[in-house]
Amino acid sequence: MAKITYVEHNGREHVVEVPNGLTVMEGARDNGIPGIEADCGGACACSTCHVYVDPAWVDRLPPKDHMEADMLDFAWRPDPVRSRLTCQLKVTDALDGLRVQMPEKQI
Repeated sequence: MAKITYVEHNGREHVVEVPNGLTVMEGARDNGIPGIEADCGGACACSTCHVYVDPAWVDRLPPKDHMEADMLDFAWRPDPVRSRLTCQLKVTDALDGLRVQMPEKQI
């Protein structure tokens, strides 16, 4: 289980324990975290679970695959380094302490 901090665009923080095996998106969805819509349910077919990963975590996450990179082209103001789709981030103990910030809006 990992404690993940979800930061809303307005700065409000939500610290949630997410079980291993779920995705960061499922952790937000299951805990009613606002700002992650996840319209496709985690199929990497939209960009409504887009977040900006805290800079300290960028190099600690698995690299984006081509499908995630393509979907991020449709996200609200994607950052080439920090933007990730939370449906593609599988929770493990190694993610304990991860911080992600939601964009102003999801499109």
